[in-house]
Amino acid sequence: MKKSVLQEILSVSVYLLVVLLLTLGVVTFVGERTRVNGESMETTLYDGDNLIVNKFVYRFGEPKRFDIVVFPFKYTKNTYYIKRVIGLPGETVRIDAHGIIYINDEILSESYGREVIKDPGDALEGITLGEHEYFVLGDNRNESADSRDPSVGIVTKDQIIGKAWFRIYPFSKMGGVH
Repeated sequence: MKKSVLQEILSVSVYLLVVLLLTLGVVTFVGERTRVNGESMETTLYDGDNLIVNKFVYRFGEPKRFDIVVFPFKYTKNTYYIKRVIGLPGETVRIDAHGIIYINDEILSESYGREVIKDPGDALEGITLGEHEYFVLGDNRNESADSRDPSVGIVTKDQIIGKAWFRIYPFSKMGGVH
């Protein structure tokens, strides 16, 4: 009888260890939950939204225009920004005084911005992106610290943790993030 109790304890322990290792593997390499803090991505994402970030997608591919990405803020530990990719490697991004976004001198056709950009910041004169560099903006353009601001600047691929993939809370808005 003692032997079967010990076998059961050992079996449960091994099972729990496997579950723990699989969970750590998923969180480290595949997906991670994050919470939106702030208004910079409204009307797409709201303060308090909980998301799953796909950490796997950019291991084998590149961020695409309009992907929503998560990356660390370089001046504060454990602070992460969530923004939309607007400019891709090799492109020149410019925002004129009227808030119009240009990619390589052509107007960017997009409908994510909540309002007309009031301050083009560093993008007024144009920013040419190097290899593996991305220009990001918040959807709430006038309430967002993003690539127009030198405190955020250009984001490199190696800084990007992953792509916002699925909203898990609030339940009424559960679904894919675009």
